[in-house]
Amino acid sequence: MISLRGVSLVYPNGTHALDNITVDIAKSSFVFLVGRSGAGKSSLLRLLYHEEAPTRGEVLVENVRVDKLKRSRVPYLRRELGVIFQDYKLLADKTVWENVAFAMQVTGAHTRDVNRQVPRMLDLVGLSHKHRMFPSELSGGEQQRTAIARALVNNPKVLLCDEPTGNLDPANTGEIMELLLRINLKGTTVLVATHNASIVDRLRRRVIRMENGKIVSDEDRGYYFLGDGTHGLGQTHLLP
Repeated sequence: MISLRGVSLVYPNGTHALDNITVDIAKSSFVFLVGRSGAGKSSLLRLLYHEEAPTRGEVLVENVRVDKLKRSRVPYLRRELGVIFQDYKLLADKTVWENVAFAMQVTGAHTRDVNRQVPRMLDLVGLSHKHRMFPSELSGGEQQRTAIARALVNNPKVLLCDEPTGNLDPANTGEIMELLLRINLKGTTVLVATHNASIVDRLRRRVIRMENGKIVSDEDRGYYFLGDGTHGLGQTHLLP
């Protein structure tokens, strides 16, 4: 599903964001990417949706060499990916319904399909009753659920979440994580970058820990969903 091979990323200002990263993430898995601010979590995610290109190495998503992707093909890649940000990135002048619909409209989706799919996504995230509201009228948790609906509306195979609960209180954090778990159980691969140790400890999923642009440990905690209806017992792998 996702594979990085010997990936390094150096920004134009000389910052070494990633250093020789090699990792595989299986289809339908739920993985936490953890580490302090500046550890390289967001940089790794940006490589996956081609916001950045690696300085060295290979990046594959669904067997597609993302690092070699032509600019004209990037929109097609992003149809396979849903991305959720800490600051929601909703369009302030559009309603909840319009924000979610917009993600389909920019791909050229037929109006009939938009009108069928958007209500389904709003029902999934529990916002059907607020479809006419604007982002400024929503709580932080509701804004993030709107962002999740938008990320899912094109039925992506992979959901990338960059600090999705960073601006939320504990109650809303719990609700968002439960929603992400439900999405994962439907078969979507979910990768969550976070520094929230409490949710990582509580949910007992695979944890990839980063420091200074390197992966320093890769641990499967407890039981995890494999995507074929089975579960596995986790193991810890400390890297040199």
